[in-house]
Amino acid sequence: MSRPLLFLDVDGPLNPWAAEPERPPRGYTTIHVALHPGRALRVRLNPSHGPALLGLGYDLCWATTWMDAANRWIAPVVGLPELPYVDFGTGLLAVRPDLVHWKTEAIVTYAAGRPFAWVDDEQSPADTEYTAARHPAPALLHHVNPRLGMRETDFTTLAEWAAGLMTDRL
Repeated sequence: MSRPLLFLDVDGPLNPWAAEPERPPRGYTTIHVALHPGRALRVRLNPSHGPALLGLGYDLCWATTWMDAANRWIAPVVGLPELPYVDFGTGLLAVRPDLVHWKTEAIVTYAAGRPFAWVDDEQSPADTEYTAARHPAPALLHHVNPRLGMRETDFTTLAEWAAGLMTDRL
């Protein structure tokens, strides 16, 4: 059987954007991404996250507003290879009347029935309900605090969930 998918958001889980601006979290490096001439975005990333993510037993996929730009700016800093990404197309940042996050439908569609975990800082119970009603395989929507970014406990949760899938298949 194939490995589960792991959908990765950048801002929040990998870039703790809500951390104290004057004090980056321990182990993080700061890069400045030039989005527009004369305007740069400060991004804090932990180089140990890439190897830790690669060791979890998932097929990794970006699920971020960065889309393919995550391969240019984020992957090299955290030690990830080029990854596929969810193309949110016209749904990017769209507000839904049912309160489901604008990423959720595209992620469920991309997963196409495969088990998946989704790491983000913006999920809600509406996303869990939407996924449970429309996705036939197991799914873990894992919230990460955007002040802290991914911590050891997040990696442990993801590893245990993937291991549990393997046990269930035996």
